[in-house]
Amino acid sequence: MRNEQDSLGQRQLPDDALHGIHTLRALENFPLSGRPVHPALAVAYGVVKLACVRTNRRLGMWTDAARVDAMEAACRELIDGRLVGHIRVDALQGGAGTSTNMNVNEVLANRALELLGQPRGSYDIISPLNDLNLHQSTNDTFPTALRLAAIRLLHDLEARVVSLQEAFQTKEKEFADIVKVGRTEFQDAVLITLGREMGAYAEVFNRDRWRLYKCEERLRVVNLGGTAVGTGLGAPRDYIFRVVDELRELTGIGFARAENLVDATQNTDVLVEVSGILKACATSLIKIANDLRLLSSGPDAGLGELGLPALQAGSSIMPGKVNPVIPEAVVQAALRVLGNDSTIAMASAMGSLELNAFMPLMADCLLESIALLTHACALLDERCVRGLVAREKKCRAHVDGTVATATALVPVLGYELAAELVGEAARTGLPLLDLVVAKGLLTAPAFAELISAEAVCRLGHPLKNKKTS
Repeated sequence: MRNEQDSLGQRQLPDDALHGIHTLRALENFPLSGRPVHPALAVAYGVVKLACVRTNRRLGMWTDAARVDAMEAACRELIDGRLVGHIRVDALQGGAGTSTNMNVNEVLANRALELLGQPRGSYDIISPLNDLNLHQSTNDTFPTALRLAAIRLLHDLEARVVSLQEAFQTKEKEFADIVKVGRTEFQDAVLITLGREMGAYAEVFNRDRWRLYKCEERLRVVNLGGTAVGTGLGAPRDYIFRVVDELRELTGIGFARAENLVDATQNTDVLVEVSGILKACATSLIKIANDLRLLSSGPDAGLGELGLPALQAGSSIMPGKVNPVIPEAVVQAALRVLGNDSTIAMASAMGSLELNAFMPLMADCLLESIALLTHACALLDERCVRGLVAREKKCRAHVDGTVATATALVPVLGYELAAELVGEAARTGLPLLDLVVAKGLLTAPAFAELISAEAVCRLGHPLKNKKTS
């Protein structure tokens, strides 16, 4: 065991622990979610700390090169993920993220001491506060690390959304000639093609893709260098002007220092805005996943127009039942994102004066939402959409058995006559095709042309010029 001391007194820690007394107190104080901060946030914190160390080094804050080399090496180990398991504080914590910042500082300091061959806890050589937190505050490093983590995760999400869009575009071409009944308000409406439905889904995700792409612009503005409340108290002017440049060089991301560091420190509306874009993507997933469930329903006693990949047995009592498990799972993930969005909005609104104390909650919700959407899009893409098959016979049977085809006859027969035919078909039970052929209104080939894939997808019909007297 080793002894460590803070302003509240002394505590003992296991000698092999990389964390220190501040982390120990946080582990005792916040047994809330039962899980640590998101790994992406821990890794991003390593990048932020490395930017700060390198900036201070260039400003000549340390004379012992070996100490600085060790601190930089420890930062790189966190960036590589090798120290993430030592960032143990609970994702939900009081103090606006101070426990996370100190957990990172202590782990980096003790790992750097190890690299120097020094005992852990030798803070007179490398200090979590005086060295790893030099010219910093939780209030500028935590929000900056969160933005970096979010940007990196958003890149992954954007790629998954693009892949999902492309999967639907593939199905749009594959199903282009399959005519089916379109439905509005759960009632038969007009004819459409299965390909057109798939194409509409692709367009939704195209919009989501561009919305997500624009998120980075909002997140690139950071308050690093502003220290506690955005005034830069305790940090040299040169450090404030240079540290974001260092971060930009390390990440290849166009980070910029906020023009108003006080505003950037106390206000978190950007996180609400980004979460709103994630919510839009989640609603797209919910709507489309439920459509796939409905279109594949039955398959014998439901719509049954689509076949989803059979992935697992659907019942412990009903033999042969297969459920749409991937769309169901996707909906659940997306619903969690909607809940996270509400939480982020409320937490942001509860910020007071120069700081928002609820940053850890916003960070946890935002990063979870991005990760959930990334996994959900990948599942829907790879384990559902790519394996969709059209049940052409079922689509055709629905077309032949519905009076929805009457709308296709209106340009030729007029609304009133088409309506009369619908009524007669309902009374007699005769197919609409048989009626119009029997009455000599249309030939069977002419009827077929009016309900062909080309006809039902044509943007309007040619205007017929009327002769005037």
